[in-house]
Amino acid sequence: MKLRDILLIAVSGLWLLGGPLAAQTPQKVDRQVAITIDDLPAGAANLMTAADITNMTTRLLTTLRDQKVPAVGFVNEKKLFKPGEVDARIGALRMWLDYGFELGNHTSSHASLNRVGLKAWEDEVIQGENVTRLLLAEHHMQLRYFRHPYLDTGRDLETRRKAEEFLIDRGYHIAPITLDAWDWMYAPVYDDAKKRNDMKLQGDLVKSYLSYSDSVFAYAEQLSKQIMGYEPKQIILLHGNNLEAEHIGELLDVLRKRGYRFISLEDALGDQAYSLPDTYVGEEGTGWLDHWAIAMGKPPHGAPEFPQWVIDRAKSLRQPQP
Repeated sequence: MKLRDILLIAVSGLWLLGGPLAAQTPQKVDRQVAITIDDLPAGAANLMTAADITNMTTRLLTTLRDQKVPAVGFVNEKKLFKPGEVDARIGALRMWLDYGFELGNHTSSHASLNRVGLKAWEDEVIQGENVTRLLLAEHHMQLRYFRHPYLDTGRDLETRRKAEEFLIDRGYHIAPITLDAWDWMYAPVYDDAKKRNDMKLQGDLVKSYLSYSDSVFAYAEQLSKQIMGYEPKQIILLHGNNLEAEHIGELLDVLRKRGYRFISLEDALGDQAYSLPDTYVGEEGTGWLDHWAIAMGKPPHGAPEFPQWVIDRAKSLRQPQP
């Protein structure tokens, strides 16, 4: 037998036995993500009519339901109490449950633990659960998830731990996040473009949002492997707005192309990552990948830069008009 034939047999054996050469074959990662949507009944509820909110909610939930994507929506109950629209706004929340989704607490008025103090924040949590508990009870469900507004978990560790104890005592699981593409920054610019019927700007915003989201997902996957050695079940933060209502299907496609399948928040929280030591505190809230990296002494770096032109447009909308 010739030397070339011997080498060919040897190499083939390594591949069949899963040896060193087989290890070089790219392995498919089983990526999983839970969808969570904040600021219900709508992010810009003060600028929207009940009819607007109902239309936005219908479009958003129809896409999620038709594509069989689980989701939890987090409620700011203060947004429900607009004179003449209370029943309709509560009806928009009821739609979440009627469509087969779940609701969680996001405090009554989107209050930051870092800004209002522990006692006032505890009152906000309690005030933010009254209607939601009743709606869940109608569907034989219990209120079990809480999401920190602004992702602010406390300026010091003592406050953070007391807040966590308070939530546990009230039967809550904290809903962390690991993916965040800042759709809340795009949303008001998108709404303004819709109002002015600026189709080109709407298209540019959607293209930018999907591209930026893709870069955020890639960064999170890389950071996950750097700090933990694997990619955990991710949890994405989105918001109740027209951008998502009209384009969440395209965002789901971006996730699918990256190999993700969609799971429940309950399933995601079963990942061992969410039991890792977490001592993060600070003036600004951030995602849990950052929490874990900082707790491990591996401060993250290299995050994708958010498009400055979108920030500039969003800021200009907040300026007083002459």
